[in-house]
Amino acid sequence: MFYFSLTQQISLLALLLIVSAFFSISETSLMSINRYRLKHLAKSGNKAALLTSKLLSETDKLLSVILLCNNFANAASATLVTIIAVQLYGDQEFIIMSGTLITTFLILIFSEITPKVIAAAHAEKIALSCSFILYPLLKILYPIVFFVNIFVLGILKILNIKTNFKQNHLINMDELKSIISDSGQFIPNKNKSIFLNLIDLEKVTIDDIMTPHTSIESISLGQNIEDILEKISNLHYQHILIRNADNETIKGVLEKQKILKWIIKDSVNDFNHDELIDLIDPPYFIPSGTTLYKQIQYFQDNQEKLGLIVNEHGELIGLLTIEDILEEIVGEFNEELPSKMTKIVSADDGWIVDGAISVRELNKKLKLNLPIDGPKTLNGLILEFFEDIPDPNTSFKLSNVTFEILNAQDRTVKSVKIFR
Repeated sequence: MFYFSLTQQISLLALLLIVSAFFSISETSLMSINRYRLKHLAKSGNKAALLTSKLLSETDKLLSVILLCNNFANAASATLVTIIAVQLYGDQEFIIMSGTLITTFLILIFSEITPKVIAAAHAEKIALSCSFILYPLLKILYPIVFFVNIFVLGILKILNIKTNFKQNHLINMDELKSIISDSGQFIPNKNKSIFLNLIDLEKVTIDDIMTPHTSIESISLGQNIEDILEKISNLHYQHILIRNADNETIKGVLEKQKILKWIIKDSVNDFNHDELIDLIDPPYFIPSGTTLYKQIQYFQDNQEKLGLIVNEHGELIGLLTIEDILEEIVGEFNEELPSKMTKIVSADDGWIVDGAISVRELNKKLKLNLPIDGPKTLNGLILEFFEDIPDPNTSFKLSNVTFEILNAQDRTVKSVKIFR
């Protein structure tokens, strides 16, 4: 029979508490580690990350070996403290109860709370280090772990509880957006904005970013060439809609630069309707409601850079360019064209806003929460709210935002004031 001195017993108790602390710190760090960071390290060839990934791929067995060893160390600590207390003070019930309380306190402070707090704060570093001990330990204790898991799996089956640890770490788009938004300094704000915009491509439709038909400039082939050239010279946008002489049928779309190149190459005096028709791109129609994600693919597949958006009745409702989609992703970059920000002018107590601006753009620029599941433009939203064309100087409140109609004509709201 072995006999341990009091000093040896206290040393053994300290060792058991350290062992218990190790398994507590291992459990918390492994369960808290960033799985996506771990995958990156494992793909980079980090040996500790590879071991950690293997351990986490069998979470049930990993938890079994950790809890098995941790509980054994805690039980042994409790027994040892009781033995020490009895040796020093006798076997009275009060002494035994005091020993139990002391054991609980020591385990709670030194083997549970403190290690787990440390592990939560430094999960990656600790988890990777612990894997070098836990991986071979799992191999050694596998028969015991297997035996224990038979009962565990039996209980789970009786309770009809299914476990899929890999599925638990899959994320959806909304969760990915939250991860990017909360990434702090690890992702620059500009890159963060691009990532979030890319994720939204499947939700945002072409109707949200198109140029409304009321803002599309057009010319008719029935006009004389001098009037056409004058209108083109004063054009605010890169593209202009060309209609047939009946002013109803759409002939196509003309790019302003094409005329300028032709005039520079030849002569403005030689320019006529036939030359104009040769420069027109045939219309490419896009059905309303198409998502930006699909449309950018359609543009690529059809080798197109511009499309006319039509509703279910075939009526023109807007114009979309590949540049509009790129600006939705990376922000505005062509300073020569009218910017969407020019539709928002800051005032002392609010903003003066163009009625043609999209509701989504308005929400993004001014941090508002106007509804986007209905009309796509501010003008449409206001007309839907009043179910009529409001008079100038009319004030109203929508989504906790106060508006004032500044100008309304031609059955549309031209400008609105939004109060801060």
